[in-house]
Amino acid sequence: MDTVQTVTGEAAPLDRPDQTRRTSARDPRYDILFEPVRIGPVTARNRFYQVPHCNGMGYRDPTALAHMRGVKAEGGWAVVCTEQVELHHSSEITPFIELRLWDDRDIPALARMADKIHEHGSLAGIELAYNGMNGPNLYSREVPMGPAHLPVATFGYDPVQARRMDLADIRTLRKWHLEAVLRARRAGFDLIYVYAAHALGFLHHFLSRRFNDRTDEYGGSLENRIRLMREITEETKAAVGDTCAVPLRISVDELLGEGGLYREEVEDMIGLMAELPDLWDVTLAGWENDSRTSRFAEEGAQEPFISGVKKLTSKPVVGVGRYTSPDRMAALVRKGIVDLIGAARPSIADPFLPRKVEEGRLDDIRECIGCNICVSGDFTSSPIRCTQNPTMGEEWRKGWHPERIRPKATDKPVLIVGAGPAGLEAAQALGKRGYAVTLAEAGTALGGRVRQEAGLPGLSAWIRVVDHRKLQLDQLPNVEVFFDSRLTAEDVLGFGFPRVAVATGATWRRDGVGHRHTRPIPIAPDAAVLSPSDIMAGRLPPGRRVAVWDDDHYYMGGVMAELLAEKGYETLYLTPASEASTWTRNTMEQHLIQTRLLEKDIAIQAFRSLDAVEAGGLATSCVFTGRPERLEADAVVLVTARLPEEQLALDLAARRPDWAAAGIESVTTIGDALAPATIAHATYAGRRYAEELDAEPPPEGTLPFRREITSLVPLD
Repeated sequence: MDTVQTVTGEAAPLDRPDQTRRTSARDPRYDILFEPVRIGPVTARNRFYQVPHCNGMGYRDPTALAHMRGVKAEGGWAVVCTEQVELHHSSEITPFIELRLWDDRDIPALARMADKIHEHGSLAGIELAYNGMNGPNLYSREVPMGPAHLPVATFGYDPVQARRMDLADIRTLRKWHLEAVLRARRAGFDLIYVYAAHALGFLHHFLSRRFNDRTDEYGGSLENRIRLMREITEETKAAVGDTCAVPLRISVDELLGEGGLYREEVEDMIGLMAELPDLWDVTLAGWENDSRTSRFAEEGAQEPFISGVKKLTSKPVVGVGRYTSPDRMAALVRKGIVDLIGAARPSIADPFLPRKVEEGRLDDIRECIGCNICVSGDFTSSPIRCTQNPTMGEEWRKGWHPERIRPKATDKPVLIVGAGPAGLEAAQALGKRGYAVTLAEAGTALGGRVRQEAGLPGLSAWIRVVDHRKLQLDQLPNVEVFFDSRLTAEDVLGFGFPRVAVATGATWRRDGVGHRHTRPIPIAPDAAVLSPSDIMAGRLPPGRRVAVWDDDHYYMGGVMAELLAEKGYETLYLTPASEASTWTRNTMEQHLIQTRLLEKDIAIQAFRSLDAVEAGGLATSCVFTGRPERLEADAVVLVTARLPEEQLALDLAARRPDWAAAGIESVTTIGDALAPATIAHATYAGRRYAEELDAEPPPEGTLPFRREITSLVPLD
């Protein structure tokens, strides 16, 4: 039997048994989750199913992507799927970085992924995609095709139109799809998707009257609109025979009423094809509805839309809902709502969720907080990241593993100052390596900024970042936590810890410095000016009229405005950007944030510059013309930039000559105390400190991570 190094540094068996057998550790209530499920000619060993999800790596980082998927298989997900895989060069979605299966040269990269998934006994699924009207073809420069002459339906409002496909185009596209199916089978995949979901593929566009205005045999009636989906499914099944399963992924509602696909109509479509695919993967459309943040959707929010599908087919059904509770999962199966528990974001937050349920380690599950920082990787063409799981995307690049970390290299203890997200992550990871860790917190509770922000409207799920790490610390006798411990440089020198990590966080500025202004703005001495730090500390603005100046552009400005409106203030939201919380387009919630602000009667003024704060008012101007306008306000909340709480780090640096006599070898500043950023950046910084402590530095001139480089073709 193989062995691996566990997080405590002890050798333990890495068993790969038939997971349908209940171990002594597993609660029998969850036995149902470990029953095998037949999917056409293949069998999933349990009911945990990682549905296709994007990751920002795709064709650029295929080995990193293969290892990421492989870790999920190791963690117990019985089915592990790719993201969208572009099946032909005539439909690609640059700047998004997905996988490609344009020709045979793409097979090795995909085969590497399938092999990593198979290493751990899981089934590998591939989601073939022809994006059609969702593909602007900015790389290939081919003319997009769809069911109608319409502008492409992209996130960026690209100035490109798709042309209406004629019958010859449809026959050609069926041929392309079939060729990709055969390549996918050669790459070793066990499930080959027919993708008709999320308004991101050509089949969805043919299904929806919103895009399909055809009068031929592929338009009009419901039977005609599903014709192409039926043909593609039949051809895929005929091509793979009894070697691969063929799931069909479909969106049951576009949330547009009868102006788009709606549940009753889609249920009729499913009923007409009920037994044709080997599995039904049911979602909402578009992607922004299917993967809403926890601020706008509770766990299981999709259940009303998917609950009727099982009544229409004898084939297994998988659905998602950001499920993290095994009780909720088991109930879904017992109620006959789904056969398999689909997950994208929960499998990112904890790739080992199934094994933890199997082993009776429910307290060790890293529950997804629904912040969608993972989604932002796709929108920014950067490798996936996760607030809860800082190893996500680093499995191959840096060799990090969500459940294993190398044992300590020395017996030298570590002092960590600050118990926010960076300090907590560093403490629990170092504790698992076996180091003696002292965690000193100036306040009376763990969590730092996360604990504060979790008290804001819609962000309660974020406290899971603290709860998970607290539970881990409670299991580590070699980690001590001290509260009410605001340390000075003299204190740290007196303790004599060889290693010191400063994780003292940051605070919001009150001088107007941010993206727009890089110098403080004029503020009248008697003006009422507050920051988010003040609001979260319980201080409220005086008067009745309050303005929120958002030059941060992530979630905080919108949350501040929402909170103040809920407390009865007449609230004005100002931003130099074109819309509220504009960066949250990358987390697919900007439209929901702006809607909520407007519903709460918050006035939004975009393209405004806040130039000065006066007594009882604000001096503003148009960002384009500079035309000034004075606005009345009793107080203003400045949501701009943050300043690191770096005084301890600076004082220790000034005392560097005294380190040796005090026994200090290193002082490292991490997280917001070094440079304020997202909570995901902070947990990553804590993990990095823990991983790299006592590690040999990379040789001079080499990178601190691995990457793949495109090979050059011979010159003509």
